[in-house]
Amino acid sequence: MKRHYTFILLFVGLISLTTAQNQKITLEEIWGGAFRTEGMDVLHSMKNGKQYTVLNFDRTAKSSSIDKYNYQTLEKVETIVSSSNLDGIDNFSSYTFSKDESKLILATNVEPIFRRSRLGKYYVYDIASKELKLISEDKIQEPTFSPDASKVAYVFKNNIYIKDLKNNTTVQVTTDGEKNKIINGVTDWVYEEEFSLVRAFDWNKTGTHLTFIRFDESKVPEFSMDIYGETLYPTEQVFKYPKAGEDNSEVSLFTYELGSKKTQKVDLGEAYYIPRIQWTNNEDVLSVQVMNRHQNDIKLYFHNLKKGTNVVLHETDKAYIDITDNLTFLNDNSFIWTSEKDGFNHIYHYSKEGKLLNQVTKGPWEVTNYYGYDEKTNRVFYQSVENGSINRDVYAVKLNGKDKERLSSEEGTNNATFSADFSYYINSFSSASMPNRYTLNDSKNGKEIKEIVNNDALLKKVSSYEISPKEFTTININGNELNMWMIKPKDFDPNKEYPLFMYQYSGPGSQQVSNRWMGANDYWYQMLAEKGYVIACVDGRGTGFKGADFKKVTYKELGKYEVEDQIAAAKKLGELPYIDANRIGIWGWSYGGFMSTNSILKGNDVFSMAIAVAPVTSWRFYDTVYTERYMQTPQENASGYDENSPLSYPELLKGDYLLIHGSGDDNVHVQNTMRMAEALIQANKQFDWAIYPDNNHGIYGGNTRLQLYTKMTNFIDEHLGDKAGDVQGSEKIKK
Repeated sequence: MKRHYTFILLFVGLISLTTAQNQKITLEEIWGGAFRTEGMDVLHSMKNGKQYTVLNFDRTAKSSSIDKYNYQTLEKVETIVSSSNLDGIDNFSSYTFSKDESKLILATNVEPIFRRSRLGKYYVYDIASKELKLISEDKIQEPTFSPDASKVAYVFKNNIYIKDLKNNTTVQVTTDGEKNKIINGVTDWVYEEEFSLVRAFDWNKTGTHLTFIRFDESKVPEFSMDIYGETLYPTEQVFKYPKAGEDNSEVSLFTYELGSKKTQKVDLGEAYYIPRIQWTNNEDVLSVQVMNRHQNDIKLYFHNLKKGTNVVLHETDKAYIDITDNLTFLNDNSFIWTSEKDGFNHIYHYSKEGKLLNQVTKGPWEVTNYYGYDEKTNRVFYQSVENGSINRDVYAVKLNGKDKERLSSEEGTNNATFSADFSYYINSFSSASMPNRYTLNDSKNGKEIKEIVNNDALLKKVSSYEISPKEFTTININGNELNMWMIKPKDFDPNKEYPLFMYQYSGPGSQQVSNRWMGANDYWYQMLAEKGYVIACVDGRGTGFKGADFKKVTYKELGKYEVEDQIAAAKKLGELPYIDANRIGIWGWSYGGFMSTNSILKGNDVFSMAIAVAPVTSWRFYDTVYTERYMQTPQENASGYDENSPLSYPELLKGDYLLIHGSGDDNVHVQNTMRMAEALIQANKQFDWAIYPDNNHGIYGGNTRLQLYTKMTNFIDEHLGDKAGDVQGSEKIKK
C-alpha cells in the first residue's frame, strides 16, 4: 500500500484553527435534512436553444408552475402554466412538452408501481388556447404525444390506447392485455428493473405508425409478498418475477398503422431480449436492439416498413454487453454507438448501413456519459474519466476524433446539461471539498458565464462541525492499484490505535470511491469518526471505470474476487500502526450486504463484525436479467452460484453479525434474509437481525431511516467501539 496519500482534499473554511468546530453531527440532523444541498430541478431546454423551463413548486400555496428562463441572463421570462390557474388541478408533479412545444402533458395523482413505473391522472394543456383536457378518467401509464401533438398514446391495464385530441375519440390498439399474463406497451418487472425501461412503445417520425413490445409472461413464475398494513388481515401482492434460470417473458415486436388500424409483427428471428426500440430519422425505418439470454451477443436491426428487416451491427463479448441509451441518429441516419469492444467504453460513428466510419474517442479511459452531437459545429459532447477514474470531466471532440477539448476546469465530478442547440450548457460540479455548484457555461470553450446555484451556506454550516477530510489514495491488492478513501477522527493521533469500519458495494461496474460531495452516509461516517473510528472504502475488482477487463474479471464468479479484495485490503490496513487489527468491521447494502456477509464468513480471522442490509444471500433467488448477465444460469454454472453463496458456509461465522431486511422488498426478496437466518440457526450461530414491515429495498419513510441508522450505530459501538473492549480481540492475534 502507498504510505503517502496522493492528495488530501480539505474543506474550504475548515483550515483556520480559529473557526468553531465543536458541533457534533447527529443522526436526527442527517435524516432530518439538515445537510440537504440546494440544487436545480430537472430542466427542459426549449427548441430555440436560448431558453429553458423548470418545474417549480410553491410550498406555501401548494401549487406547481412551469416557468421559462433565459439561458444568457438566467432571468425568468414567463410562467407558461400554473396549477393555481387551472380548474380541477391542485398541482402537478411532472410535465412533458410536445415536439413542437405547443402542448404539455401534466401529471397528477401519481402513484408508484415499482422502481420506475407510475400510474397517474394526466392532462393535456394547450399553451396557446390555455385549454385543459383530461386524457382518461382512469389512471394510466406513459402518455406520449404523437410527433404533431394531435394524439396521445398510453397504456391502461396492459393495453395500448391512442386518443385523438382533435375529435376527442380514443382507439384501443390491443385487446389481449391481462394482469400477470400479457402486457402491451410497457415492460414487465425485470425489464423495468434491469434494462431501466418502462415505456415499450414509440412513434415514428411522422406519427403514421406506432411500434410496441408485447410481453407474454404466462410462463414466468409468480412471486408473492405479504403486506401487513394496518388492517385485521394482511393482504398479498402477487407479481411475475423470473429468478435466475427460470422462464422469462416471451417478447415480440409489432407495428401499428394508424390509418388502416392494422397491426403487423416484426420478424426478429429468435429474439430473446428486446431491451431498446427507437425509430430512426427515416419515417419508415425502426431500429431494434436484440440480445441473447447470456447478454453477450447484441444485434442492431433496422426494420424498414417497405423493405423488411436486416442486421446493421452485431457485437459479441466473452463476458457480457451493457445496454445504454446512447444510440443517436444523425440527419443522414448515420448513428452514434458506444461500445467496450477495444477494452474501454468509447464512442463510435457508423453509417446508416452499419459500416464503421470512425472511432470517435479512444484511449485507456472510459466515456461515462454521452451528451449529444451538434450538427453545426460537428462536435460530439461527452463525459469521461480521462482525468482519473474518481473524477468526471466534460469534453468536446470533432466527429472525426480530432480537436478534443476539455470543457470543465475544476477537478471533481462535472456533469453537463446542454441547451437544445448546444450553444450553452449548465455544469453541475462537486468534489469531496466543495458541495454542488451549478453554472452556465459557453459550449464553445467551457468558459463560465455565470453562477446559477451554490451551496456556500451549507459549506459555512458544515465548517462548524467536527468534519474530517476524505483522503483519497490507492492500495495495492492482489496485483491491482485499487481506489480507496479514508476518514480519520478529527483529533487523529498516529500513535494511537483505532477500530476500522469499512464500507463497500462492489457490484459490477459500480463505484463508491469518487471525488464528489457528501451524501447522507458520508455524514454518518463523519459522525462515526467523531466517535473514534477510522472509516475506509475500497473499490475492488469488478467495479467500474477502469476498463472492461478489470470490471469483467468477476464474470461467472460473483462474490469471489471482490471478497478476496476486501479481506486483503482489511488485512493490509490492519498492519498500519494506528489500526487495531482486532477491531475491523464491514458493512454494505444490497450487493454490499452480500459482500459484507461473505467477508465476515470467509474473512473470519480479519473481520470481527459485519452489517448486511437487504443482502442477496444466493444468486439463485435473484432475477434473470441481472444475475445471468454476470453468472449465466444456475443450470450452467452451479458452482459459481453455490461456492460464493454465504448459505453454503454459515458455520464460518465467528464475529458479530447484524442482518436487516424490509419485508416488502420486491427487488431483493426478504427470502434471502430468511434463508440466511435459518442457515445460521441450524449452524447454531448467534446473530442479530431486524425486519422492517412492508418496507421495500430502500427501507425508508417516516422515522424508519433514523431508527435503522440508530440501530446500526449502536451495534457498531457495542461490537467495534470502546464498549467492545478486548473480548472479541482476545481470540485473535494482533497483526
